[in-house]
Order: sequence, then structure tokens, then C-alpha cells
Amino acid sequence: MTGKTAFETQYGFARKDVRLETWRLAPFNRWSFQNVGELVPSAHVPGAPGGEEQAKSLGALLEENISFAGGSETVESFLKRSDTDGLTILKGGRLVGDWSALHMPFGSRHIIFSISKSVTAILAGILEGEGLFDPNASVTHYIPEAKGSAYGDASVRNVLDMTVSLDFEEAYLDPESAFARYRRSTLWNPGGGSESLTAFLQTLPRLAEPHGHTYRYRSPNSDMLGILLERACGMRVTQLLRDKLWLPLGAASDMSVTVDMEGTARTAGGMSMTPRDLARIGEMMRQGGRANGRPIVPETWVRDTVATGGSHEAWQRGTMAFLFPKGRYRNKWYQTGHDSGAFCCIGIHGQWLYVNPKKEVVIAKMSSQPEPVDDRLDVDLVGFFEALSTMV
Repeated sequence: MTGKTAFETQYGFARKDVRLETWRLAPFNRWSFQNVGELVPSAHVPGAPGGEEQAKSLGALLEENISFAGGSETVESFLKRSDTDGLTILKGGRLVGDWSALHMPFGSRHIIFSISKSVTAILAGILEGEGLFDPNASVTHYIPEAKGSAYGDASVRNVLDMTVSLDFEEAYLDPESAFARYRRSTLWNPGGGSESLTAFLQTLPRLAEPHGHTYRYRSPNSDMLGILLERACGMRVTQLLRDKLWLPLGAASDMSVTVDMEGTARTAGGMSMTPRDLARIGEMMRQGGRANGRPIVPETWVRDTVATGGSHEAWQRGTMAFLFPKGRYRNKWYQTGHDSGAFCCIGIHGQWLYVNPKKEVVIAKMSSQPEPVDDRLDVDLVGFFEALSTMV
């Protein structure tokens, strides 16, 4: 009888058990969310030279109590209950501290899922500021072959704000759905490689409702945005990330993004990075698009994205109004409508970047929640972030 491998001792399961069929399931996601490149082809973007960092404990903050509707618990207890893998908090641009689960060494990259959408939108803002990208143009201005799809009469603005009238459901757990076919086209599910992501997007049907009327969370819109950006400027997404965002930001570590059979980046959900670097993105947005004393994205774009733009009416017609009753959605960022002016981006399985301008706080949280979506926990998370912002 052989003993357990070092991997099995650390994680409680064997590496061979983590496959395309299982990588988003608990408990395997505690490892796979930090090692997506072993499962899905990925392209890498280098960090700034000399960027090695050391962890800083949150200290006594972990023992502070936070109240919820059903009672109260300590910060550390909530982090564990919400399956947190890594957390970084900034206050006024300074590091408050980090927290890591035992299975996520400090400095590890972690997939951010749909926060990738928000990062991609930053690239759109940069290119718009350079006069290379027009959010008011039609999708077919950049991608003529999209004419026969739901995007045939949609604008880039519809794509940015998730108001494309797209006949598609985010059926995360249905293996026979169009969503499963979508994931096969991205090589995230078994059986991929016969249909590219670009080809899949051009088959999506349209609803009868006019574009722009209703906020509909549809991930293909954000993959379409990545392709739009490449067509607009003639650069690959990974090159845009490196030259326009990652190096100017001063990111300390490499990042990566999954790619399909043609090398098309999964800009809707395939990016991985460290909590520290994700927090840097939030701080850049809090600072009106500036980092390291230089502008990265136009301040007017940031203000429109996090404070003034977007349709409250379209948001109210959508299915996420329960989370932010006074909210809006603009350029793939959520405006909470809170008095704090908080804004955020969210990914499935518990990925969050929460920015509270009033308190000058940025919180980056990466997680391995068992369920892709947990509405009740999301409500608690928003309360947690707001409370934590007042405690640091």
C-alpha cells in the first residue's frame, strides 16, 4: 500500500482528479483556481521588473466583529465561511494587509472570472482616449461578419453596458445548454476544439426587444469586446494588457488569460492575477485613472464608469437589482448606489474588487466558493465590504 503524495497531503485529493470536467467544482477548485494554465491554454503578461513582495498580516483586524442580519462573527470567521483564498486591503493607497488561506501561498495568481470583463473595459477606455475606439460605433463597423448574429444591429455601447438583446442564458450548471457549448468553444469544458470562440459568437440569436432596454448579464458580450478591441487597434489583447495597463500600473507579478483554439483571449472570464495586483487596479480607478503619478485611463472615462454613466432603468429591468437597488452598470463595472459612492466588479465563485471612495478603501477578494452564484452570500459580502471599509 503506497502512501499519499505531497499533493494529496496538502489538498486532500489527487492531482489526477482535477480535470476539465471537475476544475470548477469543490474541493478541486481550491487548487485549480490558482493553476488554470495547467488545464486551459493560457497566454502570459509579464509584471514589472523587481516586483517581489512580502505579505503583511491584517493583525488584530481579523478578530474584530462584523454584524449581519443573522448575527455577528469575526472578520476571519467570515473570510473562512465565504471560502476566501486571498484578500488584500488598501487604505488611502497604502497597504493595510493581506490574508491567505492555507492552500493559497501569498503571491499566487488566482482566476478572477468575470472581473476580467471589467479589466477588458479599462482597455476600451484607454483606446477610446487615444482615439482608436468608438463606443458609439456599431459592432459591425469593427466586425462586419457579425452582421447575421444578435450583434448585427447592436452598438459597442450595448456591448459595454450589457444591454445587447441577446437570446442566451448563463446556465452554469447545465451540460446540455448553449452555455456549455460556449465553454467548449473557450476550451474550458471537455469536447472543445471544433468551434472557435469567434465562430460561436457569430451564431448567437437575437431577442425581439430593442437593444439598450434591459441590463442582461451575458458573458459572450465581453468576449466580443475583446475581439472588438483587437480589430480596432490591430494589437492582441495580451499586448494591450502589457503595454497599456499592466506595466504602467506597476503590477508586481505576471498575469495570464486563457485562450481558445485560435489564440483568442477569454476576456469575459479567463484572467488570473494576484490579489495585490487586483487591488492596484481598484486603486487606479479610485484615483481617477492614475497610477504611479501618471494617467493610465482618462479621468472622464473613469467618472462615467463608476459614478455618472449607465441607465438605472435598464438595471432595474435586469435580474441583479436586488443586490444594488439604487445601482447602475456601466462599462462592465457596478455602481452600488450607496452613499459611500462604492463601485465594484464581481466574478463567479466569489471574486470581488470593491472600492469605497468615501473611505478611500480598496478590497480585493479571491475565493473558491462551491457554487458559481450564491445570492444570499453576495448580500452578506456587500455588507461585509461596507463594514470593513469603516474599520480599517
